[in-house]
Amino acid sequence: MTDPVPLTGEPLAVDLVNTRPRLASGPVDLIGDVAGLRAWLALEAERIEEAVGPLDGDDLAELRRVREHIAAALYAARDELPPPPEAIEGINRALAAAPLVRELARGDGGLALVPRRTGAPGVRLAALFAEDAAALLAGPARSRVRACGAEDCVMLFVPAHPSRRWCSAARCGNRARVARYYQRHRTG
Repeated sequence: MTDPVPLTGEPLAVDLVNTRPRLASGPVDLIGDVAGLRAWLALEAERIEEAVGPLDGDDLAELRRVREHIAAALYAARDELPPPPEAIEGINRALAAAPLVRELARGDGGLALVPRRTGAPGVRLAALFAEDAAALLAGPARSRVRACGAEDCVMLFVPAHPSRRWCSAARCGNRARVARYYQRHRTG
């Protein structure tokens, strides 16, 4: 992968792990600072229902910590191995730190029962991503976690179609097709 623009659209937990792409210049962390985290969360805003609020370095550290646990679990799933116990413990700690409670709230249509997490913004975000990871790891999609087929790409994805080989057909898939084309025409 050569483009620092994050890939989005996979399960939220996978998107979080994919914030560490490898560019031509080497590995990069797209949420390496609070500004990067805010920019990435803006890309995911439609899928994150909870209001995030202001973020600081502690919030960033919390999200990066849960990302490490989720990554370890998803890489194990990719390799068809059980997740490491430390990864499960870290995901469970993130879930427990911001429990999901349901509250009665007034809305336009009257009263509604709405879910809400407690805690600081980073703790709530970490729990949101941990919950997505837990659902992925406990469900049938766990067996479909794949690594991108491009040699220089470290992205993960969960294919909807079993023949999908690339994290993105427009990025890695296109580069692979172009490389094969040039290889055929160089040797042919």
